[in-house]
Amino acid sequence: MLMAHPSVLKNLIEQYETLHALHAEHGNPATRRRMDDVAYTLCVSTGTRDIDTALIAARHHLPGARPEDDSVLTAD
Repeated sequence: MLMAHPSVLKNLIEQYETLHALHAEHGNPATRRRMDDVAYTLCVSTGTRDIDTALIAARHHLPGARPEDDSVLTAD
């Protein structure tokens, strides 16, 4: 699977977090739509199906991430 460049992932994470905060404060439908779009892009970029998993996967691909540390992932 292709993985987005770390700078792209970092930008998407920052956008999502900003939009999430804005939506929590104001509940604007346009903000929610944009947040959903960014969440979808993160999922596609990381090969995941939900935003929480996508955020974890994206963060693992950022510079400075410790790839051996999977303590935030649940065992199935």
